[in-house]
Amino acid sequence: MQSKYVNLQRANKFKITDTNLTVPIEFVLLGFSDIPQLHWFLFGIFLFIYMIILLGNGIIILITKVEPTLQTPMYFFISNFSFLEICYVSVTLPRMLMDLFTLKGNISFLACATQMCLFLILGATECFLLAVMSYDRYVAICNPLLYPVVMSSKVCTQLVVGSWVIGVPIQVGQTYQILSLPFCESNQINHFFCDIPPLLKLACGNIFVNELVVFIFAVLIVTIPFMLILASYSRIISTILKLPSNTGRTKAFSTCSSHLIVVFLFYGSASITYLKPKSNKFEGTDKLLSLFYTILTPMFNPLIYSLRNKDVTGALKKLFTRLLAL
Repeated sequence: MQSKYVNLQRANKFKITDTNLTVPIEFVLLGFSDIPQLHWFLFGIFLFIYMIILLGNGIIILITKVEPTLQTPMYFFISNFSFLEICYVSVTLPRMLMDLFTLKGNISFLACATQMCLFLILGATECFLLAVMSYDRYVAICNPLLYPVVMSSKVCTQLVVGSWVIGVPIQVGQTYQILSLPFCESNQINHFFCDIPPLLKLACGNIFVNELVVFIFAVLIVTIPFMLILASYSRIISTILKLPSNTGRTKAFSTCSSHLIVVFLFYGSASITYLKPKSNKFEGTDKLLSLFYTILTPMFNPLIYSLRNKDVTGALKKLFTRLLAL
């Protein structure tokens, strides 16, 4: 049963260009309209998750700023990663909450383009920043004597800034080429946010070249950083196994395991979504995968980095002790 918020007068949602191609004035995000009886339950769950993401990642940012023992390159990158996760989830989740609350999925063409562009830029930033974090661990474990020199504050800042800006022109171009396509009669996006795969399904005509461009960019932005991460950790694991003491090996593995968990959670779901062949058979699965890397990974991030890290848990205890003493 379709939810009432998808019953639109679609004739008013398109304009005809000089070349007789339809250009949508607005889209409709179907989201979870196929299960309207659960919309209040989903609203409560996603609102709770959003609060957890903001609180958890906000605490990570706070303790890395106020705790002197955490003011190292590794925690500088973790702090930036937590800030990125807040931005990343805020591009999609508040909009989804509003749609669930109002039972309307209408989104203007400009708002859809803005959401998709920001989402792609932040997704690319996450790929590059995860690669930078693996390089940090590589230098710390494989070249510990050079670590203070190689990972100076200036270099760390440059790596973070580079991670944020390197994908901007690519993703702006991606957004332009997708939303410049002619769209067919339907303006209903079977997703909970504006993303490339569901928008391509609405496009008319032969879009093979556009799909090829999307695939190439996905390979460049997803696969290359992932290969760099694998290369870094192959060297890291080789070095760790050569350490003489079990204590040293355990400590080295503990500093890397949290990062590896986040890497595989994010890359696993995102790679399946963007690199698999286009199909209409598994749209429900696509939504679940998108929920995983857009919402669940940012939620797990502070838990992974805090519960598995003695330095972070120690800093949290100190912070709570100070707050209780006020």
